[in-house]
Amino acid sequence: MKVLVINSGSSSVKYQLIDTKDQKYLAKGLVERIGLKNSKLKHKHANGKKHVFTGVINDHQIAIEFVLAALTNNKYGVISTLKEIDAVGHRLVHGGEYFSSSVLITQEIMKVLNECIDLAPLHNPPNIKGVKATRKHLENVPMVGVFDTAFHSTMPDYAYTYGIPNELYKKYAIRRYGFHGTSHYYVSRKFAEFIKKDINKLKIITCHLGNGASITAIKNGKSIDTSMGFTPLEGLLMGTRSGDIDAGAIIQIMAKENMSRNEINILLNKHSGIAGISELSSDMREIEEAIENGNKKAELAMNVYNYRLKKYIASYAGALGGVDGIVFTGGIGENGPITRAGALNGLEFMGIKLDENKNEDIIRGKSGLITTDDSPVKVMVIPTNEELVIAMDTERIIKES
Repeated sequence: MKVLVINSGSSSVKYQLIDTKDQKYLAKGLVERIGLKNSKLKHKHANGKKHVFTGVINDHQIAIEFVLAALTNNKYGVISTLKEIDAVGHRLVHGGEYFSSSVLITQEIMKVLNECIDLAPLHNPPNIKGVKATRKHLENVPMVGVFDTAFHSTMPDYAYTYGIPNELYKKYAIRRYGFHGTSHYYVSRKFAEFIKKDINKLKIITCHLGNGASITAIKNGKSIDTSMGFTPLEGLLMGTRSGDIDAGAIIQIMAKENMSRNEINILLNKHSGIAGISELSSDMREIEEAIENGNKKAELAMNVYNYRLKKYIASYAGALGGVDGIVFTGGIGENGPITRAGALNGLEFMGIKLDENKNEDIIRGKSGLITTDDSPVKVMVIPTNEELVIAMDTERIIKES
């Protein structure tokens, strides 16, 4: 089955056309700066050839037109006609308590998705735009929604419940949901495959570290706790997000700075985290370079980042009642040996024996163990592949429908 995977953002559309038989992509790309000047599509063929298309891309519907045109282009394309696309899998961020697994998208499902907008006002609206835009061009092609939150629906109530009046939870569904579910699902399974053990008998901690970052405790193949909460703001320190912060501090900032709800939202999501502490950048590569040049604020940002990650790893080992393996993934997780070493330093008591040479060697899409052969707890770097999870789940849902 050829599945077109769509990840629609506010001003971008990422895509991959995946052949589920071989579990490999035929082409992938990114439409960026939708509705802005200098819009473009970056298209990559499976053979490695890259092409860039520029044009006026005012909305998501035109963006999808560009994508489909690139896929069927006589010179750059990988399919002859749109009829070769058997299904579309959409990455959807928030399914609330409505969805515990992927679903075939119908008109009724679209209504429910709109009801979830309040839960993810930054992410769900562009996701929905992507679905509508794709439907305009592929009206008769079945489409499946794969939710970031679904993998975490197995969390027990004591893990997802906040210490607020129960009435507020019932009225507004305020609870921990978690995100990056497809990534945590994928790398945990790959870890089990690598060490040749049954996922249903393992205790694994997965660390998805990118500009957005989250960590998940996985017991017997199921998520039992995760660091992101009601929104992707909670948890680890991130590129521009604050992560965990005392709610009282937010109230104080709003009062002293006379800030609105929207202004505090922007502050905590766009101007905090690594960028806020360092006053330099949200890019860990630039932070590392600045540290080498003696920048103390950059060093503090790195130390806070690593310390919070270490605390979560240790606490989730407690929640799991032990740990068999730890996985690093995402841009920083896959390419940040300094971060990996910093987060694991001091956790030797848990049975982690880091191999410094292995750790330094694994970057740029490589995977493998970074612990010594005799380390009781295995630590791995595994590049994530959320698009493949979406494609395979899309195929499964359609075959079951």
